[in-house]
Amino acid sequence: MPKVKTHSGAKKRFKKTASGKFKFMRVFKRHLLTNRSKKRKRQLRQAGYVPPAHHHQIDVLLPYA
Repeated sequence: MPKVKTHSGAKKRFKKTASGKFKFMRVFKRHLLTNRSKKRKRQLRQAGYVPPAHHHQIDVLLPYA
C-alpha cells in the first residue's frame, strides 16, 4: 500500500491538538488593519477550532496528523 500524500495547504493551516481537535489561526489579520476596530483585531488573535462536523474533511487532508 503506498503512502498517502498530505495536503500542503492544510499542513500549513491546521494543527491537531492532543484532544483530537483541529486548531487554526484566523484570517483577515494581514493588511488594511486601520479600517478594523480594535475589538475585531483583538478577537482575530484567538485561534479557532474546526467544528466536529468538518473533522472528517480535515482528516482526509492530514492523514498523518
